Amino acid sequence: MVYTNMLKWQQWCELVSQARNIALLSHVRPDGDALGSCEALRLAFRSLGKQARVVVPGHIPERYRFLDTEQSWESVPVGWPIPEWFQGADLLVIADTGTWAQLANLAEAVRRSVARKVVLDHHQTQDDLNAVRFVDTSAEATGRLAWWAILRLRVKLTPDMARALFVAIATDTGWFHHSNTQPRTFDLARRLIRAGADPHEIYQAIYECNSLERLRLIGLFLQRLQLAGQGRICYGVVRLADYEETGAPPLDSDELIGYTRSVAGVEVGLLFVELPQGGTKVSFRARGGINVASLAERWKGGGHPAAAGAILDLPLAQAIPMVVSTVEKELARPGESFATYERS
Repeated sequence: MVYTNMLKWQQWCELVSQARNIALLSHVRPDGDALGSCEALRLAFRSLGKQARVVVPGHIPERYRFLDTEQSWESVPVGWPIPEWFQGADLLVIADTGTWAQLANLAEAVRRSVARKVVLDHHQTQDDLNAVRFVDTSAEATGRLAWWAILRLRVKLTPDMARALFVAIATDTGWFHHSNTQPRTFDLARRLIRAGADPHEIYQAIYECNSLERLRLIGLFLQRLQLAGQGRICYGVVRLADYEETGAPPLDSDELIGYTRSVAGVEVGLLFVELPQGGTKVSFRARGGINVASLAERWKGGGHPAAAGAILDLPLAQAIPMVVSTVEKELARPGESFATYERS
C-alpha cells in the first residue's frame, strides 16, 4: 500500500504553504515513532514561520519528554477539554495512525474540525479520516515519511530534527533488529547521525532511565507469562491492581509485549492490559506465519502484519481465552506468511 507519489508530495507542499496554524497529533499511548515524527515535523514547520504544536490523546510517556525542548507538547486525557489552539488550527497532520479508534478521545474533535487533514503513516490498517493520505506500508517507520515530508519542504535538517527522526526510526525497528529493518534504514540512520543525532545519548534517555517502579512491574509481568498452542503462543497480563502494587503508572506497561515473543519457540506474543475505563487492550506480535494486523481488525484494531493491537469491550477473564483460542486456530491452519502482506 503506497500513497506517496510525486503529485501527492506537491499537494503536501501546497497544504503546508497555505497553512498558518498546524496541529500535529498521533495515537493514544504514543511511541517513539509517533512523537519523534511529530516533533521533527513541528520543528520544520516552525522554521517556515508557521505556528505548530503537538497534541496527543491520553498521556505522554516520560521517556520521550527529552525531545520536547520547547515544552510545546500537550496531552489531553479522557474528560479534559480540547485546547482552544487545536480548534483554531487550519491544518491537522496526523502521524503514525490512520484510524479513528487510535485517535481515542481526540477523534470527535478531528471529525468536527474544518481544517485540512493529512495522514502520514506506515500501517496497514486505515480508516477514511477525510484526509490526504501519505501512506507507505513498506516504510520501516512513520519517521521515514516525516523525513521525506521535510525534504519536500526544502527545510534544512537541524540537529534537533535529526534527533527526533532518529528516535522514530530506531524505536520502531527495535534499535535496528526487527524484521522491518532494511539496508536503507541504516543509510537514513547514517544521514541523521551526520546531521547531529547522537545514538548513545538517545539510547540512554529512552532505555537506561527506568524507574524502580517500572522494573518492579516488569518483574511481576514476567512471573505471570504463560504458554499456549503447544508453546507457539506466549501471553502476559497486566491488571489494574499491578500499578498500585508496584507504584508504576499505566504507561509503564508499554513495550512489555516484546518479552512474550522473546521466548524460544514462540510464534505469536500477546499482551493483555486491563483498562481503567473497562475492557482490555490486546497487543499482538508475530514472528511469521500469521498476519496479526488482519487478526486485530476482527476486533476493530489493526497495525502491521507482524505487530498490531486492539481494544476489546470485554473483561480480562473473557478476553484472554477468546483471543488465545482464535490465535491457536489461526496457527493450526496453513496460510501465507506476513512477508507476503508486507509486499502487497
